[in-house]
Amino acid sequence: MPDVANTPVKICSRASLLIGGEAIQSFDDGTAEATICDAMYEDMARSALTNSRWRFATDQSVLNQLSETPTGRFKVAHQLPSESIMLIAVTINGFNIKYDTYGSKVFSDSDANDTLVADYVFRANEVNWPPYFVTAVQYMMAGVLAVSAARDSQLASLMEQKANFQMTQARRLHSQTQTTRKLDTSRFIAERRS
Repeated sequence: MPDVANTPVKICSRASLLIGGEAIQSFDDGTAEATICDAMYEDMARSALTNSRWRFATDQSVLNQLSETPTGRFKVAHQLPSESIMLIAVTINGFNIKYDTYGSKVFSDSDANDTLVADYVFRANEVNWPPYFVTAVQYMMAGVLAVSAARDSQLASLMEQKANFQMTQARRLHSQTQTTRKLDTSRFIAERRS
């Protein structure tokens, strides 16, 4: 029975095998592959998680208003959730508002009594990654290993192409995990008839 449990080490181990390297037992096992993966894996994982709006890594949270106010251009400041790695939207009563991010804060012109809700990407645990996303990240790491450990630019180019293809496939498959949104055309039809 294959071991499908996903951990950073297992994903990197499979990436190493993709380029003809040895399996990685831990990031501390002393091999070049393990050292490279230890240094690069988290950056690659976060990059992959933020390159699309993956539902398995997206959450919502009510933002806490801060007592300090912005220096200029905006009226109020709110604290981003600590687990946020990329802000997607800020809404009040389901409607998008104008905002800007400054460090770990969101500045807006909302009223002090408004409840702001943030949609954001968080660092999802590998156990919760769908198979199509795991495969894409494995090929991304294989590209890193091909350059750093194997020092083979042709192999690196091939792995990069495969990673891009797998990421495109992952986005396509992931788009099927929610209800298809229907375009509301009533406004356009009413405008045309007037």
